[in-house]
Amino acid sequence: MGETTRLTVAQATVRFLAAQYVERDGEEQKLFAGCFGIFGHGNVAGLGQALLQAELQDPDALPYVLGRNEQAMVHSAVAYARMKDRLQTWAVSSSVGPGATNMVTGAALATINRVPVLLLPADTFADRSASPLLQELELPGAGDVTVNDAFRPVSKYFDRVWRPEQLPAALLSAMRVLTDPVETGAVTVCFPQDVQAQAHDWPVELFAKRVWHVARPVPEKAALERAASLIRSAERPLIVAGGGVHYSGATAALAAFAEATGIPVGQSQAGKGTLVFDHPQCLGAIGSTGTTAANAIAREADVVIGIGTRYSDFTTASRTAFQNPDVRFVNVNVAPIDVVKHSGAPVLADAREALEALLPLLDGYSVAAEYRTRYVELDRIWTETVRSVYEPEIPANGAGGLLTQNEVIGMVNELSDPRDVVVCAAGSMPGDLHKLWQTRDAKGYHVEYGYSCMGYEVAGGLGVRMACPDRDVFVMVGDGSYLMMATELATAVQEGIKIITVLVQNHGFASIGSLSESLGSQRFGTRYRYRSAETGRLDGDLLPLDLAANAESFGIRVIRTTTPSDFAEAIADAKKATDSTVIYVETDPLIGAPDSESWWDVPVSAVSELESTQSARKVYDEHKATQKSFLRPSS
Repeated sequence: MGETTRLTVAQATVRFLAAQYVERDGEEQKLFAGCFGIFGHGNVAGLGQALLQAELQDPDALPYVLGRNEQAMVHSAVAYARMKDRLQTWAVSSSVGPGATNMVTGAALATINRVPVLLLPADTFADRSASPLLQELELPGAGDVTVNDAFRPVSKYFDRVWRPEQLPAALLSAMRVLTDPVETGAVTVCFPQDVQAQAHDWPVELFAKRVWHVARPVPEKAALERAASLIRSAERPLIVAGGGVHYSGATAALAAFAEATGIPVGQSQAGKGTLVFDHPQCLGAIGSTGTTAANAIAREADVVIGIGTRYSDFTTASRTAFQNPDVRFVNVNVAPIDVVKHSGAPVLADAREALEALLPLLDGYSVAAEYRTRYVELDRIWTETVRSVYEPEIPANGAGGLLTQNEVIGMVNELSDPRDVVVCAAGSMPGDLHKLWQTRDAKGYHVEYGYSCMGYEVAGGLGVRMACPDRDVFVMVGDGSYLMMATELATAVQEGIKIITVLVQNHGFASIGSLSESLGSQRFGTRYRYRSAETGRLDGDLLPLDLAANAESFGIRVIRTTTPSDFAEAIADAKKATDSTVIYVETDPLIGAPDSESWWDVPVSAVSELESTQSARKVYDEHKATQKSFLRPSS
């Protein structure tokens, strides 16, 4: 037996994580920037002791950051990893019981978005010497199930270290998944409380520096030729750029491809920024929250080239975006599950590698001048539409009303620096940002819309700023999401991390309120109102929620605004500041963004006594009839 060192399981875990690196294109960096954690009886004496010991020995080995909510810590880790193109992330440690299950939502978000994060929830005793424990789930039909088994369906890899001897295999398997560009997501390794503190003689090789190569799968020659042939046959092609373009570092390759061929580009939520907004081929957002320009071109497209997109329902407008009866698809993706969607011609490869290999095969091909003229004119019309809502002829507050969300987005967009980052996740704001925000930098737009998790915004903004300390981060959050999870404002104060939070108060769930109205449900249950003694319903006066005062309680400077000039001055002040600022503004929830001329499939009651619902069902049936199956093969 070779040289060994005696450590607890927790100490061995921390030392191992600190020695993991990734490499892509010859650039090497640490995989783990640190460990977020909240200590309870399940992890304080195990991983807590190990993190303390590591910090005293080498503060840079695996820095520890105290969070305020377990779900929020996962969100911060995910946001960080996304900004780092999935080449660096955080570990997240929680106690047993509710501390662990609080992370399940974050795990789902990470896995759905295919972003790596390592979750280390504590678990009940392996030796069962003191069962039933505080917070232990007792099932009469199974003795080996704990609440942590809830992580299984939302994790890309799940393991539980029942014995010290299992640790090396569990950790190596975890690293394999975290560094896989296809199968990455949440990785969960559970640690029973007693096992964390057990000592073992470990081979020193386990703690040697280990470099994981992140591959760039190259495309098959025959697949490229089939794709090139299909593209050459197109008269009205369209590219749909997704998050895979960002993760591949393929933005320059996409720009070169679009410029050489003249093919216009629509962008998913994750793909926004793959071309800057004023690039000649950029039509901006596509789908249910898209621009009228991108959606008009999508309806006519005869060949759709999906690059790094998973074709979510918002991107395809619930399969109504592409209406050409002869439309064909070319799908470039590293994931087999995505490359065959819509019966597309598959190019299973890294986005950058595929674009660079495909372009020479299209030498001499370019779209017709008439097509270029058409999409350029459509984009010009949309740009004018954006300008009209950014700066309306009669500003809402100038007529005695409130600012609109459109005006708020416009001022943040125009008064922030090009490299600043806007962060959002749920409610009406993500859709409005998708269609209205004019992205000037590839990394300037960060909206979580795979899981669209309310509460992601502040935590995500914290993670984004930690990943790019040289950029200002604007967290755009409505009152609904803020009330669900504003806790990491305390972490921002604790760590001296600057984020600028734009807190939009519209007294309810504006997005779902609007959706409810369009579906015939009359905004039921979406306003923050007292229950009326007269009616017994939630239709009384507005609740007197002072969210600005709440934000101030975190020790953060809050600027209350009511007019465009107030708001503009607040942005300037926040930009100059070295610490965090919350800009509070009330907006009119009944004034929405311009119509995308698109649809999203949310079923309406087939039978109803309400006239509003009956009318909505008729509209629903009309849209439903335009859905496509895309079963015809592309090759």
